[in-house]
Amino acid sequence: MKPNIGISEKNLEGVIKILSTLLADEYVLYTKARNYHWNVVGPQFNELHKFFQSIYEELNDYIDDIAERIRSLGGWSVATLSEFLQLTRLKEHPGEYPEARKMIENLLNDYEAVIRTLREDIVKVGEEYKDLGTADFLTELMEKHEKTAWMLRSFLS
Repeated sequence: MKPNIGISEKNLEGVIKILSTLLADEYVLYTKARNYHWNVVGPQFNELHKFFQSIYEELNDYIDDIAERIRSLGGWSVATLSEFLQLTRLKEHPGEYPEARKMIENLLNDYEAVIRTLREDIVKVGEEYKDLGTADFLTELMEKHEKTAWMLRSFLS
């Protein structure tokens, strides 16, 4: 049954497409943080091991929230690795095991890329697709990402 929530079917499809791409980005970012949690080495190992864990645990919650938002709008959540890789705007680095500082830089670059696209998506979802609920949802997510990006930048300072 399709939702009757005051947003046209065409607009819902546009919002779901944006959320699906975001879901893919978040899943790739989650996987990268997990990779770094497993593979970090160096003098700050313990601190970074725990920090990367906190990042992927937080991302796991965001992934679930995004998928459930898609479902609440009447869509189906992408949920396979191949779908995530087709939709993501982020780059993976298979076979690379960078030093800790480069891990942090990679995560920061990805977080900032997601933040930039969230800014664009918030406007599009709110103004073009008339879905203020999803715009609010994305704004809250962007603010959380900005905080993590600040923490990553602080590690590099």
